[in-house]
Amino acid sequence: MEIVLIIVSVILIAIVIFLIVSLIQAKKARNVLQERYKGIADRDAEIQKREASISELSQKQSTLDGDHKKRLQELNDEYSKYKTMYDALRKELALVEENLEIQSFGVYKPHFDFKTSEEYKAKLEQNYEKQKALIKDDKAASCTTEWSVGGSRREGERMTKQYTKLMVRAFNGESDSCILKVKWNNVVTMEERIRKTHEAINKLGTSHNIFITQDYLNMKVEELRLTHERVEKLYKEKEEQRRIQEQMREEEQLQREIEQVKKEAEDEEKRYQKALEKAKIELEKAKGEEFDELNEKIRGLEQQLQQAHEEKERAISRAQLTKSGHVYIISNIGSFGENVYKIGMTRRLEPFDRIKELGDASVPFGFDVHAMVYSENAPELEGKLHDFFERKRVNLINERKEFFNVTIEELAEFAKVNNLSITITKLAEAKEYRETLAIRQQKAEKQVSAPEPSPFPESLIGTG
Repeated sequence: MEIVLIIVSVILIAIVIFLIVSLIQAKKARNVLQERYKGIADRDAEIQKREASISELSQKQSTLDGDHKKRLQELNDEYSKYKTMYDALRKELALVEENLEIQSFGVYKPHFDFKTSEEYKAKLEQNYEKQKALIKDDKAASCTTEWSVGGSRREGERMTKQYTKLMVRAFNGESDSCILKVKWNNVVTMEERIRKTHEAINKLGTSHNIFITQDYLNMKVEELRLTHERVEKLYKEKEEQRRIQEQMREEEQLQREIEQVKKEAEDEEKRYQKALEKAKIELEKAKGEEFDELNEKIRGLEQQLQQAHEEKERAISRAQLTKSGHVYIISNIGSFGENVYKIGMTRRLEPFDRIKELGDASVPFGFDVHAMVYSENAPELEGKLHDFFERKRVNLINERKEFFNVTIEELAEFAKVNNLSITITKLAEAKEYRETLAIRQQKAEKQVSAPEPSPFPESLIGTG
């Protein structure tokens, strides 16, 4: 019984000790939690506090967003305002400096459609006469008030005429200066300057109620346009003359080549004819094997004579075919880059001579031939190609510059659609250009691999 009591006592003591230890550990844990969250005595209160803080921050952010949007709108309005001022100042500056790079008035569109420069000249003469008539009839400028000076109406008329004459002279001086300076790159600017001058002089005349008339302004604007378009027409006429002269030179060269071929064929024909006659005389005396050899020789001479005769006939026929020639497609990657082709024609008997001429000193590299096709109507075939690729011309002003920004595939497609038996070489050899690139590459590699020179003279570098 005592043993049982002892065991029970020990167990109770152990339980008490365990509880005490657990209590101590729980207390320590509570102290740790209290230490960690000592700032949060009340969770609900802390949550409400933080929600209030978040709400306050959200309101501040909304206020800032509104301020920023308002400021952004103000900046946009300010930018639009100053941009308008800048564009106006830029336009005024262009009128003063006539600088092509700062002009923004668009491309000039012709207002007349005369066929020759002489027609433009005649129209200009009519314009001058109309201007003189307006000045003579006092319609170049008008006064809307009858002035009196010192009670004298006649003196007022004299003063009005003098002031009117002064305004017309000032306007003419500025307008004539613009007309004298007009070029392809400033014609729109010069027209705008004349209009601005008209506006400025009329403002000065406001105090006397004297104004340059709209009719006289229109005459000056018309004079400017006619002068410009006449110069452009003269340029085109000169270009056309160059084209005709080049065509004439081409035809003269062709005639020389044809005459040369014809002469050579005739000489060959005479030579074979004499040899044939000689062989026939010898044949009459020949016997046995010699007879057979001479017969064979005669047959050969007759064949050669026939060929020489046909060659002469072809030369004569070629001279009679005024439209026959070769249409060529060539490129020059080193000079003009990829996908730029010249599509032209030549009537030369040796068309490649023309290609060599085109690759003279005016371009750094020679041309590569992608296609060369003979046609009995070469101008028509060339015209079809030009019309088909009209929108892809490199030079939209001068049609004599027969360069087109197209691909080989597009050229091949044209040949296929038009059932043309043209063999097109896709790869451009560009021998000189590619060799030049290779040499440059080698030089660049040598420069990279070469050791850097020593900063010290060799005489100062010791051996030990």
